[in-house]
Amino acid sequence: MSPDEYTPAKIFTVEEANARLPLVRVIVSDLMQLAADLSDRRERLSQLSRKPTGGSSDVYQAEVEQVEQELEKESERLTGYLRELLELGVEPKSAMAGLVDFPAIVDGKLAYLCWKHGEPEVLYWHEIDAGFAGRQSLTADSITGSDHSDGMFDA
Repeated sequence: MSPDEYTPAKIFTVEEANARLPLVRVIVSDLMQLAADLSDRRERLSQLSRKPTGGSSDVYQAEVEQVEQELEKESERLTGYLRELLELGVEPKSAMAGLVDFPAIVDGKLAYLCWKHGEPEVLYWHEIDAGFAGRQSLTADSITGSDHSDGMFDA
């Protein structure tokens, strides 16, 4: 999808994004922990799947079934966290890294305010198609033609 075809659910100012951070931090923290747990369980399932069959195969099969059930439940929880972020208008980008984007208008164009778990506030932005590698610091110089009296971004 090109940036021209994308319409976000909400447009944020820097102030609005930072006001949402306390709740976003909690959700992202839970999301990161759950994503790590799911990764570990998938690895365990992969290990169990490689076990040789033999007299103890019933033990392995029982553990495989248990891990599969846990994975299904935890995957549903993960989906719930992602849904919560989307309902807030925040776009999750990486569960493992704790990376989210807040749609915004920068210099009259649609862009993202970018926040990563551990950062004290929203400090970066990037163009829609630039991704994390294209992050730029939020400074007065990064926004041209904006009225800085009511924030760096126009909503």
